[in-house]
Amino acid sequence: MKHKEPVHKIMATDPLTVHEKQSVSEIHHLMVERRIHHVPVVSGKRLIGLISATDLMRVSFGDVNKQDPRTVDALLDTYTIRDVMQEDILTVKPSDTVRTAAEHLARGDFHSLPVVGDDDELVGLVTSTDLIKYLLDQY
Repeated sequence: MKHKEPVHKIMATDPLTVHEKQSVSEIHHLMVERRIHHVPVVSGKRLIGLISATDLMRVSFGDVNKQDPRTVDALLDTYTIRDVMQEDILTVKPSDTVRTAAEHLARGDFHSLPVVGDDDELVGLVTSTDLIKYLLDQY
């Protein structure tokens, strides 16, 4: 197993991003369409937050995929992106090791880590799924 493999070898280098002026229902639709669970929120290229499927469930009082879509859209749009997104998020650098990312994700508090450069610009996203695929490649 490659013990010093850098995160940039396994991260998604072009993750879907959103900005804070978009509607929360639009973000929900994008996540459903693309079958993703985490979306970085950026201002320009600078990371300012992260929205997860769990965040959407928290503000919609349940599984948004099991409710009337019109009701969900109306409910979600009573919030702004800033209301829903997590701002205090853990990030990693592209040169951090896969092990470092795995240690953070293994705590179970979240399932993705934005990857940022020295200027806090988003350069990628590494998820629990990326780590599982990496492990599968090792065996």
